[in-house]
Amino acid sequence: MSDDGDEYLFNGPEYVPGRDNGRLISQLTRIKALMIDGQWRTLPEIEALTNDPPASISAQLRHLRKPKHGSYILNRRHITNGLFEYQLLPPEEPDEEEGEEWKREGR
Repeated sequence: MSDDGDEYLFNGPEYVPGRDNGRLISQLTRIKALMIDGQWRTLPEIEALTNDPPASISAQLRHLRKPKHGSYILNRRHITNGLFEYQLLPPEEPDEEEGEEWKREGR
């Protein structure tokens, strides 16, 4: 948490908001813009299209699952020999019956 009580956008032992936020927000924006089309892609394919390193891509895909980054759905499927494909989908909308309870639980 920051001094004013706001939650940091990102986290990690080497994370320094003033130094890292611009770079990380740019990465997150590039990866989200590419992946929001719902197409399945491997980390090397995403790397080729964004020029971001695979470890950063993986971290940003995980961030997109978090409520503060949109609660996107991240699907993963095994291709071969430790290679996976990833698919990003918009967050699920609540059922009519779930309504306000869905919002309170932060799903």
